[in-house]
Amino acid sequence: MLHPIESSARTAVVAVRRPPAPQAGAVAQQLDHLDDNPWHTGAACRRDEAGLFFAPSKEPTAARLAREEQAKQVCARCPVLLECREHALLQPEPYGVWGGLTAAERRVVLARRRRRETEIRVPAARRIAG
Repeated sequence: MLHPIESSARTAVVAVRRPPAPQAGAVAQQLDHLDDNPWHTGAACRRDEAGLFFAPSKEPTAARLAREEQAKQVCARCPVLLECREHALLQPEPYGVWGGLTAAERRVVLARRRRRETEIRVPAARRIAG
């Protein structure tokens, strides 16, 4: 990856080598493309098994709930929990546990945000029209 380095005299471009990502599975691999958002380098999930954060196909409900709870426990001790959650909400990430929230929980948060934004816009429009 190339990064510009600016000095008062000139601008140069140098090659910066990234250290190899830990072998933590899909979570680390999905986050590696976010070179401009280095928040993920300190994520606790990079040290855990990715299977904890993403459901296998046809997983029974009881097993899914237990796995998601374990993933949330990892998230609870993560120093970048809020950054991860916002990333997942802004993308939006359709699968897995991100920032301590499941995909279903993230859909609820997004719906509430949209509803709140609508409620803010509607009274403002009424004031302008009235």
